[in-house]
Amino acid sequence: MSAFDHTGKLIAVTGGTRGIGEAIVRRLCSEGAIVFATYNAQVERAANITAEIEAKGGKVTYQKVDVGNEVQAKAFIESVVQQGGRIDGLVNNAGATRDGLIMRMSLADWESVLNTNLTGAFLTCRAACRPMMSQRQGRIVNIGSIVGLSGNAGQVNYSAAKAGLVGLTRSLAKELASRNVLVNCIAPGFVDTDMTGKLSDEQKKTYYESIPVKRPATPEEIASVVSFFLSEHASYITGQILNVDGGLAI
Repeated sequence: MSAFDHTGKLIAVTGGTRGIGEAIVRRLCSEGAIVFATYNAQVERAANITAEIEAKGGKVTYQKVDVGNEVQAKAFIESVVQQGGRIDGLVNNAGATRDGLIMRMSLADWESVLNTNLTGAFLTCRAACRPMMSQRQGRIVNIGSIVGLSGNAGQVNYSAAKAGLVGLTRSLAKELASRNVLVNCIAPGFVDTDMTGKLSDEQKKTYYESIPVKRPATPEEIASVVSFFLSEHASYITGQILNVDGGLAI
């Protein structure tokens, strides 16, 4: 039995076909939410996930969206409102990495990562805040990263974007709180996904040794915290950055 009830809620999730995003989509659908999710290039993956969820009685609709594109991001949020008459939740999960030391990092690599990870969240939040304020109800959950708080060598673009999400979350929480629109951010540590799967076994071992619980998080463990923030159990929480990192930031 699911821990939280999201029956009938209309929730938008960006970057919903891999890793954390896929786990979020599956979790929310299993808890009764009507989910609208984006993908960038994984059209076949989106179709497979949709079929699996619908076979279990869930409801998800995928759209190809570049969240860093102003027109597409706005149209995505508007489509949710048009189909359901409202939008109850927004999860900004879409992300990209182009790692490298700053001396070798091109401006294109910097701008690409900032555009997806930070500007994309700004655009979807801006589009969603008006209907949420009119409803006097809404939840926004931004998926940040522990490196947005601690920094990480070779990831100045990614770390800067995730640090930007912290400021966006706290500022937006103050803007929207009087209308009962709550905004929070989750900062995962090392998560077992395709992105971290590119590391060698030796690199993974080194990372695990630095984590107090000595293992990575599963995408499902991050999804469970997203579900909590979207639930009525989090009705008095806003502007918070929650580390879900196995103690890494201690």
